[in-house]
Amino acid sequence: MAKPSGQTELPTISVEAAAKRLGIGRNQGYAAAARGEIPSLRIGKRVLVLREPFERMLRGEGPARETKAA
Repeated sequence: MAKPSGQTELPTISVEAAAKRLGIGRNQGYAAAARGEIPSLRIGKRVLVLREPFERMLRGEGPARETKAA
């Protein structure tokens, strides 16, 4: 997907977006994030997927889980 010039990618994506890329449902995405299978962090009630570790995971480079937030 092309970005307008001068705009940078955010370091996180939504669980829904990650689930879509994986070809799984939203609920499965949240469950996978809770199990640490998708690299994510929790800020308040929000769960966010860490873009770089997620991309590395999709390429098969290194462990899926790098950070665990309480």
